[in-house]
Amino acid sequence: MLGMLFNDKECKELDYVLRKELDEMLFDLSDQRLDTDVRNAIARRYKTVFRMYARFAPQKELSKYARNNKLSQFKH
Repeated sequence: MLGMLFNDKECKELDYVLRKELDEMLFDLSDQRLDTDVRNAIARRYKTVFRMYARFAPQKELSKYARNNKLSQFKH
């Protein structure tokens, strides 16, 4: 496990970067034109970034980015 210390400004910046990345991946996952393999790769990356964001995000904010994996499997 790797530990990192951030000041308040850095925490806000990390929060912003992770949210923007999650937004972009959600947008890409909704694009039906993408190949299934590409969408699966994005979904795996999304899970990793979401877990990073979940370590410090408030529950209300986190619920905006939660995905229902069972529903998303049938949309391919």
